[in-house]
Amino acid sequence: MQNDELNWSVYLIETVDNTLYCGISNDVKARYQAHCAGKGAKYTRAHKPRALVWTELGHSYSSALKREYAVKKLSRQRKLALIAGAKS
Repeated sequence: MQNDELNWSVYLIETVDNTLYCGISNDVKARYQAHCAGKGAKYTRAHKPRALVWTELGHSYSSALKREYAVKKLSRQRKLALIAGAKS
């Protein structure tokens, strides 16, 4: 697999303490399961995942990293708007 393929995604996880965690993966389902099992990011080991609430598909590795950085800089309100937009 090459990093320039458009099979990377950016995702948001809502945690049990109502925070939002942003990450990237080329297999979001498996990555979410890793977070739930305590084998994901350090943040989600301390803040247990409640739900995968948003996914944006179709990125290269590079564009996913850039989008993740942009999403992490958004306010909570703007992240919630992303989630709401995905559900409508």
